[in-house]
Amino acid sequence: MSPVQATVIVNADIPGPVISRHLYGHFAEHLGRCIYGGFWVGEDSDVPHIGGIRRDVVEALRELAVPNLRWPGGCFADEYHWRDGVGPREQRPSMVNTNWGNVEENNHFGSHEFMELCDLLGAEPYVNGNVGTGTVREMSEWVEYLTREGSSPMVELRRANGREQPWRVPFWGLGNEPWGGGGRMRAQTYADLARQYALYCKDHNGNVLYRIAAGASEDDVAWTEALMRAVDELGRGPFPALPFEAISVHYYTIGGTWTDKGSATVFDDEGYWRTIAAAQHIEPLLRQHVAVMDRYDPQRRVGLVLDEWGTWWDVEPGTNPGFLYQQNTMRDALVASLHLDVFHRLAERLTMANIAQTVNVLQAMLLTDPETGALVRTPTFHVFEMSKVHQDAVRVPLHVRAPQAVHDGPSGELPTVSASASVAGGSCHVSLTNTDLERSVEVELELRGAAPTRLSGRVLAPGSVRAFNSAEHPEQVAPAPLEVVATATGCRFTLPPHSYAVVEAS
Repeated sequence: MSPVQATVIVNADIPGPVISRHLYGHFAEHLGRCIYGGFWVGEDSDVPHIGGIRRDVVEALRELAVPNLRWPGGCFADEYHWRDGVGPREQRPSMVNTNWGNVEENNHFGSHEFMELCDLLGAEPYVNGNVGTGTVREMSEWVEYLTREGSSPMVELRRANGREQPWRVPFWGLGNEPWGGGGRMRAQTYADLARQYALYCKDHNGNVLYRIAAGASEDDVAWTEALMRAVDELGRGPFPALPFEAISVHYYTIGGTWTDKGSATVFDDEGYWRTIAAAQHIEPLLRQHVAVMDRYDPQRRVGLVLDEWGTWWDVEPGTNPGFLYQQNTMRDALVASLHLDVFHRLAERLTMANIAQTVNVLQAMLLTDPETGALVRTPTFHVFEMSKVHQDAVRVPLHVRAPQAVHDGPSGELPTVSASASVAGGSCHVSLTNTDLERSVEVELELRGAAPTRLSGRVLAPGSVRAFNSAEHPEQVAPAPLEVVATATGCRFTLPPHSYAVVEAS
């Protein structure tokens, strides 16, 4: 089949907004084998570890420059009481994780262990507080416990538990999915609660909080409007102030239905294109929420946070259905690359995003084998590693001309080429995705406002879109050099079918 011809024009000398590194955030919930068996193996484990935290997982995630990590949930957060997870581990009470598998949670991984994990990763902590079964006092005291210095009841408790100095914890979630498992609340009920909880989550000793109100499910813009009205009402009062600094939204890419999501690895071409269409829906969905926010907050003081996103398939056969363990193919990697392009385009308002989840759950970066102990980097891991060059870089305008690069699906035409670009440190990086299953794309890249002397590229392009990595074949999907040929106006290269590439010009 003949390749598609595409021209990509990058205006490298027209700076846009900074692409916050926090758009590359991650999510670790007490769910399945994400924490226990993923991050935490315990101090008595034969698996190499650092104070109970699995060493090879930390080393692999350092390759991604993880900017922030959300914890302890998710749905688990609204049944989690932080005091149960501090102090001597052998004295911590157990609980039942009713949300995920109805298994016993021994609370051996708590606040101190999470903060140590963030220190090892170089990631900023994003702590999600309990609004569902918790209290305002409980969350307020958690903030104090983690971030205050000097002397106070919570500071003394922290010292008694072995930590003298406070941590820096900028990001705080005010509950999770209060419209569902986090309380089954109406929007206005939660908006009032969010204002109350945010008021008592204090800045201690220079630790300035970025408080995130739990936002909508998918396209529920009425929920976003209720939260923005809460912002607007306080902003017009005698003491104008933001009740919270951001609101969230959740969106998962599902190629089937919620009751029949389909297999992560066994799918036909139609299932593939349904997934790509669902992934591309993230942009109009986010723009709907942005439009509501812009009406109430044209200065864009309040950020939008997509703190749960990714693919969601039926669990792998033979695994606990409550553990949400799924494989991860090149199809998932392309869903990730399409999302990242959208995040770059919305960088003026979108301030953070967290893929679900980091290890062994949903669209994971890493998979660990409970029998052999093997660690596997997924195709999505490689997309994040290749794309980290965009973190805190300046977005620059980009235009794609590829009129033939479309797929005629049941929901209409789907563009098959996506791209975004940024500049930092004297280099311009261009990310490109080709979702076509059969046709390659011959790209002429015009770099305007730049005169590069060095060109290079990497491409993720396995032989099949159904390819995945496992302990038996851990490198079936892995980056390879991309042949880039210099031209008078930039460069030329070919994107294989179902591939992702990053080109560097410096």
